[in-house]
Amino acid sequence: MARLLANRLVRWRWIALLGALVIAVLAALGARQLELSNDYRIFFSKENPQLVAFENLQNTYTKSDNVLFTISPADGDVFTPKTLEAIRWLTEASWQIPYSIRVDSVTNFQHTYAEGDDLVVEDLVQDNDNLDGPALEEIRRIATTEPLLINRLISPDTSTTGVNIIVQLPGISPEKEVPEVVSFSRDLAEQLVARYPHLEVHLTGVVFLNNAFSEMAISDVETLVPFMFGVIVLMLLMLLRSLSATVATLLVIILSIVTAMGLAGWLGIKITPPLASAPTMIMTLAVANSVHFLVTFLQKVRLGESRRDAMLESLRINLQPIMITSLTTVIGFLSMNFSDAPPFR
Repeated sequence: MARLLANRLVRWRWIALLGALVIAVLAALGARQLELSNDYRIFFSKENPQLVAFENLQNTYTKSDNVLFTISPADGDVFTPKTLEAIRWLTEASWQIPYSIRVDSVTNFQHTYAEGDDLVVEDLVQDNDNLDGPALEEIRRIATTEPLLINRLISPDTSTTGVNIIVQLPGISPEKEVPEVVSFSRDLAEQLVARYPHLEVHLTGVVFLNNAFSEMAISDVETLVPFMFGVIVLMLLMLLRSLSATVATLLVIILSIVTAMGLAGWLGIKITPPLASAPTMIMTLAVANSVHFLVTFLQKVRLGESRRDAMLESLRINLQPIMITSLTTVIGFLSMNFSDAPPFR
């Protein structure tokens, strides 16, 4: 059976090659349909009880995400005139973040107190406050004893504070809305550090969590895949000592990756971190199969056999083992369909 198939492959090699190229090109056209997913919900199935309960809660009240600036001054104390001034500046500037609907910080916290028969509600830190002496200590006392601030926007040791921005994304085009918020927030953080160099600023929140999925997927494709290609080229040249064999292997790798990713596009599969690692896995399998064929082929050629006979013998020896290993690999990947997380299916 293997010998018969090998004879037919060698006899009709140009037709087989042309057919493979046509299939690869048609599949590759689907790459235009590929979309990045930046929604953490994609890791949960629609029937997931926790996700269902969470979405019911959002539908009952409101759907909102957040961006959180964490600020740590170099002197380890948030309650200094310079740091409070920086927090107040960031609080006001954060209203410019796209889709922001609320900004919470220690400076704009609505402090309520009685004055005679009147109930006064005002920002904890006023624009015209003289931020020194008794006034500063009073702000510290109120903030560190306020349950809505301590362990929420103020750390117990007052070394770190936060500015929390609630954003309400329209959800019309998440692949554009999320990066827009992230980009603006990062620019704002850079401006804050430029104006107040004594601050250490970090960014987090649900919006940044969502953005990390697509950002890391792109980063992996831009760094890991080229690195793997470089390593593979060097190893093939060293071990096979044949430029044509190395080029042939690279063509197999490229066509395999292009075909797989193009088919994913046609099937409407979104790019997630697990899918972003697919090119690396495909590359590994393609190299392993190609090297099996090429090693036997090159050995026979160097022993004096014709290229045709060497290829026939290589196909006869390796075709069945490679088909078996490929089949078991397919079965292994199909077992991932039992995963609770849809991107792994």
